[in-house]
Amino acid sequence: MYRVRVRSVPPVVLALRRFPNPRLTGIGAGLFAALTMFVLACVDRLLFDGSELVYGLLFLPVSALTALWVRPADLVTAPISVPIAFAVGVFPISGGSEGVGGQIMGLVTALAVHAGWLYGGTLIAGLIASVRKVRQMRARRRYVLAQGAQGSQGRGAAPRRAPRAAAASAAAAKPVRAAAGAAARRPQRP
Repeated sequence: MYRVRVRSVPPVVLALRRFPNPRLTGIGAGLFAALTMFVLACVDRLLFDGSELVYGLLFLPVSALTALWVRPADLVTAPISVPIAFAVGVFPISGGSEGVGGQIMGLVTALAVHAGWLYGGTLIAGLIASVRKVRQMRARRRYVLAQGAQGSQGRGAAPRRAPRAAAASAAAAKPVRAAAGAAARRPQRP
């Protein structure tokens, strides 16, 4: 007689599963992060007079969400798009003087002063993307091993030859015959 073990799922996990779980492309994740940081910086400027602490603290969850919501094929883009989003968002709170040159100097200064927040958010996005990639590779390996175990049980004792190996051996044999035939057909010079 078989007994089925039922595991109960903790309520925290059930609550987390109810949150949205979008899968953004690399460009979509970058746009999400950039637009979110720009809007948050504008709100920070209006409510908190451009507080660097508030902006930095808001940047960390946006970095985490960007890395969590990017689709698995574009995981490498999360740590790249997050610093760009930080630079886009810091523009409203940079506090540069009048003119284009003053604004650029204010932006560069704000990026230099807030480098700790920038590195922290990039590190968070990089760690989350790395963990997701490792989990994806392990799941793929388990799937391949399960398919291999399932396939070896269903067939006989003799393993079948892979189609790629057969094609490679056939391709390796062709140039030898072709070279011999080409040498025989070469015209002789007078």
